[in-house]
Amino acid sequence: MAQPRRRGGHHPCPCPRRAALPAAAALLLFLLAAGALLYVSPPPLSDHPALASSRRRRRSAHTLKNGSTVVDGLWASKLASKFYGCSNSSSKFLANISSFADSNITTQPDRYLMIVTSGGLNQQRTGIIDAVVAARILNATLVVPKLDQTSFWKDASNFSDIFDAEWFISSLSKDVKIVKDLPMIGGRLRAPHRMRVPRKCTERCYMNHVLPALLKKHVIRLTKFDYRLANKLQTDLQKLRCRVNYHALRFTAPIQEMGEKLIQKMRERSKYFIALHLRFEPDMLAFSGCYYGGGEKERRELGAIRKRWKTLHASNPEKGRRQGRCPLTPEEVGLMLKALGYGKDVHIYVASGEIYGGARTLAPLKAIFPNLHTKETISSKEELAPFLKYSSRMAALDFIVCDESDAFVANNNGNMAKILAGRRRYLGHKRTIRPNAKKLYPLFLNRRNMSWDAFSSKMRMFQKGFMGDPKELRPGRGEFHENPSTCICERTDGKTVAKLKSQGDEVGTYGDQESQVIGEPAVPSYIYEEMGESDVEEEEDAPAEKEETVDPEADDGVLVRPEDPELEQILSD
Repeated sequence: MAQPRRRGGHHPCPCPRRAALPAAAALLLFLLAAGALLYVSPPPLSDHPALASSRRRRRSAHTLKNGSTVVDGLWASKLASKFYGCSNSSSKFLANISSFADSNITTQPDRYLMIVTSGGLNQQRTGIIDAVVAARILNATLVVPKLDQTSFWKDASNFSDIFDAEWFISSLSKDVKIVKDLPMIGGRLRAPHRMRVPRKCTERCYMNHVLPALLKKHVIRLTKFDYRLANKLQTDLQKLRCRVNYHALRFTAPIQEMGEKLIQKMRERSKYFIALHLRFEPDMLAFSGCYYGGGEKERRELGAIRKRWKTLHASNPEKGRRQGRCPLTPEEVGLMLKALGYGKDVHIYVASGEIYGGARTLAPLKAIFPNLHTKETISSKEELAPFLKYSSRMAALDFIVCDESDAFVANNNGNMAKILAGRRRYLGHKRTIRPNAKKLYPLFLNRRNMSWDAFSSKMRMFQKGFMGDPKELRPGRGEFHENPSTCICERTDGKTVAKLKSQGDEVGTYGDQESQVIGEPAVPSYIYEEMGESDVEEEEDAPAEKEETVDPEADDGVLVRPEDPELEQILSD
């Protein structure tokens, strides 16, 4: 039987190799090789990495209505398409759910959790999100949260006035049982046992300190419920947070429709627009203790406001600015955007309250970007009339426009800025600019001592890692609502999907969202300087009965910090 030929065309017999080929044979081989190269088509030019990248840049460059070119990277991140939000439950989490696709198995019939949120719209939003998770930890039925109606914001709206309660209840039915009102228990309506848990209370903290009271009293009411759940939780509970935040919390139809009208009005003015959340109210500045160059008049006016709150200590304005704890001025925001490459023709939607100094303070920003708009300037009084008396509903309109903007910018590190930063990461890493205030302060201070080109170059360098790009923050870094890394996945090839699927990771859908891979991407070490956060709260109305305050043991891993009852009212949104 003939032996098979070896690879490379060698004959099996041990014939001696010739030292060199004859010249004619060498010439023949050369001609054959040249012919083969001519016969095989070269790869398309677009396949070359450099050319493909250049072509992508040209495709991503857009033109505004007036013909000006939009610089690549200003409106989108190049890597954004490789990442997507993924918040499905794992099979283990779903295994605790009954076959009837509801939460009856995990929910005990004699446990009810009531929540009273605190602060403005976005601070209350964090409380609502964490309330669902707390109910799941305790296997309790959640009563639709009660919104704070007595704080600085003075808004009498209920949950159903701002959020779609029916959708909230139905969309979370597989995770937690939620009811609108506390039902009769044993033929009577039980008074809830009031408690307050510390900030960043862990799962163990809830099990050790809240659950025993819940088993005894059956109805627990947790007050001042904002940031009362630990930042780091097990993966499925983090994903539940995302399902609540990005899917279950919908605004009511009137709010959503008006928000979409505002977006349409901005689109009519320009194909792309920036939304700027500008916190520069007198109370905000007074609490910050920062100085903005207004001389003795500013010191006197803001100092008088500070005296209203005895809990505020003397501040060092210069130190606050050096540490990046002061909001940028409108002028500084304008300089930052211009240095990053945004042109004078860009339209900006300004979401803000009362600006300290009014038109005079806004003038430098308007000189750089003349096309400034607010919901009041692009809408009629009749359109805004149903919302004007309610600060949270007005804030919800701004939230919708900021969420849908092509680029979102904040001059602060408040709750709205954090919530929107996380939401925009989850929904496609839309361009989100957060000032690196600590590095920018000396740059602004010395801007007149350098050329504009040098200023712009340093601005772009300092803002790297603060533009909303994928992998800017390490997983678990910062507040979870700002960096929901557990719920952001990276698209991979089919082989990797199959491999992960065989290991028990989930590949599925949530609503109309396609999920290809569930799992946290490997993230390199990027530089990110965390902004300081306030751990203080606003006052609550006087309790109807004695309230129990939980002081968890040290091994619960909870850090309880001193609380200022007024400060968070101003800084909450």
